[in-house]
Amino acid sequence: MKRFEVSSALKSSNAVKIKGFAVIEIFQYLFMLVFAHRSIYMDMKRDTVPFAKDTVYRFLNSARINWLKFTTRLSAKIIEEAIEPLTSEQRKNVLIIDDSVFERNRSKKVELLTKVFDHAKRKYFYGFRMLTLGWSDGNTFMPVNSVLLSSENDNTVMNIPEEIDKRSNAYKRRNLSRSKATDAMITLIKEAKAACIKASYVLFDSWFASPDSICKIRNLGYEAIPDTLKIKLKAA
Repeated sequence: MKRFEVSSALKSSNAVKIKGFAVIEIFQYLFMLVFAHRSIYMDMKRDTVPFAKDTVYRFLNSARINWLKFTTRLSAKIIEEAIEPLTSEQRKNVLIIDDSVFERNRSKKVELLTKVFDHAKRKYFYGFRMLTLGWSDGNTFMPVNSVLLSSENDNTVMNIPEEIDKRSNAYKRRNLSRSKATDAMITLIKEAKAACIKASYVLFDSWFASPDSICKIRNLGYEAIPDTLKIKLKAA
């Protein structure tokens, strides 16, 4: 936590203390649960946690925190401190964009839940498309940021939130989830660039490769390499 300045990353992402416990204490508790393999509910029953579950849920549901910025800044710090010093300057760093299915078939109250077509299984399910941006030096892969994509069509979306301040990060995040995948891709890349994550190329599937997307990526200072081009290069 200290080496990668997690507390500073939280503060810069608007995760600041309003009252009660420090934000870093709540974050460390949630981080610990991943390795303890316990839920918040089961862990609270042991009476070893100094704060109530409502404190944790207020932190997780805060409309102020910019989680997209937090994960991007944390990844940038890990790359800078732990990975780049071990690799040669001659290596070509790249950003990789890809989407995967995120099933929530049993959910009924999840915000912006929609029907998604799984091309691998050839069937529809309820859930999201998880668009993820990662960084690689050809040897190590580091997740940078991500967004759960819903649908632009109100008729296919469940549980659309109504009372969210349009100035908040929560509204911006929900608005991003209902944008086109190519537009969301550019937003994720812009966040990585703002965090000074060094890369020369952006790799992505061929269906992202519209002329508009390629031009926007090049305007950001990267070279775009879709899957179709990679296949041609291998064949050559």
